[in-house]
Amino acid sequence: MKIGIVGLPNVGKSTLFNALTKVQVDAENYPFCTIDPNIGVVNVPDERLDILTNIYNPEKKTPAMIEFVDIAGLVKGASKGEGLGNKFLSHIREVDAISQVVRCFTNDNITHVNNKIDPIDDIETINLELMLADMATIEKRLEKTEKKAKSGDKEYLKELEELNKLIEELENGKNIRQVELNETGQRLTKELQLLSAKPTIYVCNVDENKINDDNNRYVEMVREYAAEEGAEVITVSAQIEADIAELDEEDKQLFLEDLGIENSGLDRLIRAGYRLLDLITFLTAGEKEVRAWTVKRNSTAPHAAGKIHSDMERGFIRAEVVSFEDLNETGSYKDAREEGVLRLEGKDYIIHDGDVCNFRFNVS
Repeated sequence: MKIGIVGLPNVGKSTLFNALTKVQVDAENYPFCTIDPNIGVVNVPDERLDILTNIYNPEKKTPAMIEFVDIAGLVKGASKGEGLGNKFLSHIREVDAISQVVRCFTNDNITHVNNKIDPIDDIETINLELMLADMATIEKRLEKTEKKAKSGDKEYLKELEELNKLIEELENGKNIRQVELNETGQRLTKELQLLSAKPTIYVCNVDENKINDDNNRYVEMVREYAAEEGAEVITVSAQIEADIAELDEEDKQLFLEDLGIENSGLDRLIRAGYRLLDLITFLTAGEKEVRAWTVKRNSTAPHAAGKIHSDMERGFIRAEVVSFEDLNETGSYKDAREEGVLRLEGKDYIIHDGDVCNFRFNVS
């Protein structure tokens, strides 16, 4: 999973990126401090992996991973190249989801690019630029499709109809992710890498002393806005996350408890990303390696096997499956089999979150 961190300049993007990934990049008080995207890969916290490691004592433990991309601050006119916008927008095309950092804090020492704190205006500035960029992309495709549709080809006529629909929805102020798409529309959205189609998490960056404030009016404004498009919303303090990043695991937990925070911003962002992209985790376990794998919900066993190696999907025979809870209770694959909780599943089996799998396959 690759998540792009976007927002206006000086909303706390790079500070948050530093804290989440522990990769130190510039986080200065002026626009366009970040020009080329910074990339950091983080492990997905999963206590099930730790428990399996204690059971198997493997040579290697490999968690699932998320790649965060810190993309430079966008400004009004980015779709037309303002602030090097075209370059920045191209970086967004490569991510699976967008994490839009929204300034919900006040600080006279950190300038706001528009000289005012207005989270909805900030969000709409970013979203509008993404929509305008999408319109330009669709219009280019439309010119080619119109010429080909003159032949009467049904596929090009379908494409023409759907492209016009997308343009109309954008002109009416809708992000593509809010539009119900048919098969042709879904294909075009993927092919054209439309920016406003990207699943989005709004990250409200609040003052340190307001992290537990349920009545933050800025955050409430963002929640109401996000509800209309089905986007995720989480609240973080980039400064608190920066402080947490300096601590070891034990001190981190104590620090969170003192603040009355159950989970770090990283944990909340990862969970929001999994929900947004409809992802689950399955596990493999043995003496050589204990590992977490990420797949789309409702993936079949062969597809999950293909995440490990394409040969395993092609030559899939069956999967030995036990839930993490049953394996943890019985203590081993052998005991799980004797207890009757280890199952043999075929090609139609749908993988569930927490399944511990051993795939059988032909190598020929």
